Amino acid sequence: MSIQLMNKIYTAWQAENPAMTETLNYRTDMKSAMVLPESLIQYPCDFPIKIMGLSQHGFAQAVADVVMRHDPGFDMATVEMRPSKAARYISLTCTIRATSREQLDALYQELSAHPQVVMVL
Repeated sequence: MSIQLMNKIYTAWQAENPAMTETLNYRTDMKSAMVLPESLIQYPCDFPIKIMGLSQHGFAQAVADVVMRHDPGFDMATVEMRPSKAARYISLTCTIRATSREQLDALYQELSAHPQVVMVL
């Protein structure tokens, strides 16, 4: 979806929802030039993150090492692991104690940059 189309949709939504528009605080993300809402998450909170990668030895530990750098209280025993249908990929759901948007952004960036990680949700 193009940015222009998203802005048209957002403008139409604003016209239909003036009360909501006034109560939400929006900022422009310069990287994508899109209008994004400020965080609706109330910190601190438990926040699940799904990390997917190839099913290979050491993947879960590599992910846990990254997660623990951002949440020292993270407990590896709470990780949910699910293989893909053909068992080529594995997904890990790690629930962390999120303390700020900056913490989550840094964690997502480090996980996304990791060579064993295919996708982070």
